[in-house]
Amino acid sequence: MSPDPVLIGLVEDDPIMGESLVQRLTLEGMAVKWWQAGQDALGEIADQRFRAIICDIRLPDVTGEAVFREAGRRANAPPFLFITGHGDIDQAVRLMRAGAADYVTKPFEMDDFLARLGDLVHPPLEADGAVLGISPAIREVERLLRRVARVGSSVLITGETGTGKDVAAHFLHTMSDAANEPFMAVNCAAIPADLLESELFGHEKGAFTGAAQRHLGYAERTGSGVLFLDEIGELRPELQAKLLRLIEDRTFTRVGGERPLRFNGRLVTATNADLPRRVAAGSFREDLYYRINVVTVRMPSLRERREDIPWLMERVFAELSGRLATQANGISALAEEAALAHSWPGNIRELRNRMERAMALGMGPWIMPGDLFPEQAAGGPVGAPQLGSLEEARLDAEKRHILRALASTQGEISAAARLLGIGRTTLWEKMRRLGLGAEP
Repeated sequence: MSPDPVLIGLVEDDPIMGESLVQRLTLEGMAVKWWQAGQDALGEIADQRFRAIICDIRLPDVTGEAVFREAGRRANAPPFLFITGHGDIDQAVRLMRAGAADYVTKPFEMDDFLARLGDLVHPPLEADGAVLGISPAIREVERLLRRVARVGSSVLITGETGTGKDVAAHFLHTMSDAANEPFMAVNCAAIPADLLESELFGHEKGAFTGAAQRHLGYAERTGSGVLFLDEIGELRPELQAKLLRLIEDRTFTRVGGERPLRFNGRLVTATNADLPRRVAAGSFREDLYYRINVVTVRMPSLRERREDIPWLMERVFAELSGRLATQANGISALAEEAALAHSWPGNIRELRNRMERAMALGMGPWIMPGDLFPEQAAGGPVGAPQLGSLEEARLDAEKRHILRALASTQGEISAAARLLGIGRTTLWEKMRRLGLGAEP
């Protein structure tokens, strides 16, 4: 199944221009919602997650500027690309200063228009492309983390066990201005409760039996970097109160100390627990919850980002092949198919563990389904494997590669064609032949 198309809003009263844009954007693999009046658009923009709004400045009922300003008052407002005549350029420039993303003047070249729109709905990622994955769900998380990295607000990362919350915290730190400062990670569930306060805030010499010298805690060693508290839901009530003071007053005190010390870092927390439920049950402070929950980043489960499974397998294989004594040269298509069919209750942590075991214990040159899922192989029927033809294997591999390209471009056919190094028409034809539902 191909990924959901990018959703674009179009506010254009000219029926010829509107129909032309709808047809072209649909051919580019996008879904378009077209309104011919500004008030109609305002009634629906907040109801769906539009990746961008294309808006004419002159409309029959209200101005495009009025649509933009009203939409901008709402949470997660999409970027606006204005269409304007030469007489409205001054207004378009003013809108750019007010926060509009871009504008084009009539008449415009379609390729230039599509390139500008593409920059809005699929902004280029840094380095070699995707860092956390290629699926639309994780690319959205990556974009949010990049935006949040620029500000100093507290961030709460949520998600099931094994979804990569610690990786997301590291990524946020790497993208921030404090990337060269310390990243101090603390698992609140792994440190004994009676030692956690000392580990977090440090202690003075003689503060308790065995405190032979002063100890600097994680908060002090963070400096101007990031203090990452994983499993924050396991924090004891008395430590919750001290953490609240650290956030509100930006100060803390070592165990046995009297002088408050300044906390100059940024707090990032993570949990797989239902904190609102714990707040309701009285086991987690409500005021602390709102303090750590300024920005929430939810890590999707692997079940919600299946396009990432082959990508993650390849990344893990490349990482581990350099340090494991393995006979494997790569991952078979059958193993990928088995992985895509698995439910992955342990998410990425389970995938990594299964890959490491398969690479260490596999006997052949390719990782096979039985290497990844030996428990299924042991209990399954014994017999000769049912192999398809070489042509079927080639077409299956080609289909998966096209799906990965479409996933990495959020369904944009032109961008996927450029990524694959083929023409748009060629990609359309391949998608039609492979049953991916594309019609030029």
